[in-house]
Amino acid sequence: MNVNLDKNTTALIVFVIAAALLSTAQTVVTTGVVGIMSDFHVSSTLAQWVYSSFLLVLGVMIPISAYIARRFKIRKILIVSLIVFLIGTVLAFIAQNIFILILARVIQGIGAGVLLPVTQIVLLKIIPKDKWQVYMGLFGFIIGVVPALAPTVGGYIIDTMGWRIIFLLFAIATLILIAIAVLFVKLEFETGDYPLDIISLILSVIACVGLLLGLTNFADYGAHLTNTIAPIVIGIIALVIFVYRQFNIESPLLDLRILIHKYYFFGTLFSSILYFTMCGLYVLMPLFVQGVCNQSATTSGIILLPATLVMIVFNFVGPLLAQKFGVQKVLILSCIFSIIGYYIMSTYTAATPLEYMVATQIIRAIGAGLGLMPAVTWTLSVAKGNIEDATAINNTVRQIIGASGSAVAATLLTVFTGGYVAHNKITVGAFSQTSLFMAALCVISLVIVILFIKDGVEDTDEDSPVGETA
Repeated sequence: MNVNLDKNTTALIVFVIAAALLSTAQTVVTTGVVGIMSDFHVSSTLAQWVYSSFLLVLGVMIPISAYIARRFKIRKILIVSLIVFLIGTVLAFIAQNIFILILARVIQGIGAGVLLPVTQIVLLKIIPKDKWQVYMGLFGFIIGVVPALAPTVGGYIIDTMGWRIIFLLFAIATLILIAIAVLFVKLEFETGDYPLDIISLILSVIACVGLLLGLTNFADYGAHLTNTIAPIVIGIIALVIFVYRQFNIESPLLDLRILIHKYYFFGTLFSSILYFTMCGLYVLMPLFVQGVCNQSATTSGIILLPATLVMIVFNFVGPLLAQKFGVQKVLILSCIFSIIGYYIMSTYTAATPLEYMVATQIIRAIGAGLGLMPAVTWTLSVAKGNIEDATAINNTVRQIIGASGSAVAATLLTVFTGGYVAHNKITVGAFSQTSLFMAALCVISLVIVILFIKDGVEDTDEDSPVGETA
């Protein structure tokens, strides 16, 4: 059978495969931390930066992606991003100490941090608007499945051949993708000589690094002045200056006027709250299973695995349902499942069967899966202005608020317990209160959906900001 792919389809396939590969790099090394600690004779606190540094750079690169997508040819962005990722991968493979390995992960993160949001931009530009929900759902499914399975596959490879082999395999796969991109990707979008405001770039980096670093450190260090409070304060100050500057210069790094559109604003808020609760959950459940139920880390992972897989499936199902029945109905259903899921969590005790936790976590996961991709896709569809800015703003806000979710969940649990998570009734009560807090956030999300997320507003000019982006 002959299959003829046009240049748009070919480019999109290559972009999605590349995005799946690079997103896998986020989680695949998590099972290798113990081996890295042993090889380099370092503490777990230092070794975990092999994972955290990658995520931090991802958050920093997202705001810059809008400028890069407007300024440079898509084909060049793809190839250069893969080359940068390859350099980081090779450096990780030959790293002789932990600091070189962390640097290598930072370089990997730069390549991935550009390619992942740009892939989303490519998809939205190529696919007709009436099919965005379907294709964004498929994109979310692919990007979700591979990283979810990565720790398991990576763990087997690391156990049998060592952690360096992971980076060797990445290098080979990336080289193949570079060759395919050079030979077969011919897609180009119109670009312009858009100026880069260096001051805005510096402010965005300081804001993202400060906020993400401080919020992620909160779970480990609490309200520590140096590790937590100072980065957050510096990040907030930089963010305020950044926002003010974007509204007062001719060529902003991000056109924040898009936030004036109420539908875009509340769509972004909804997806951010949902992402906040998801990130908080991935801190809460391991703390409860290990600290209260005295189970192993492996067991806590097993409890969450079926729910994670269900959520990934519903990342694809949700957009299909939104396409057929309307996004508002699907998001209302998402909120209802989430509220029920978190409420059931509030009833867990130290004696709750693990099988019951698995089953009830699936209810919560259906809510998360139904909501995220339909909400993101609808939000981008109602944006008035450049899709580059809309994508970058939505992703950045979600990344920062998501990071705060894990910090807030851990902090609330600690505060409610009086400072120490243990196998006692106080911690069970604290977990219940924190779960009810998450349920309350889902109720707020439900109100947002009912009031501000409407079907059929995608092509209207209501509440659009004054003027289009440059």
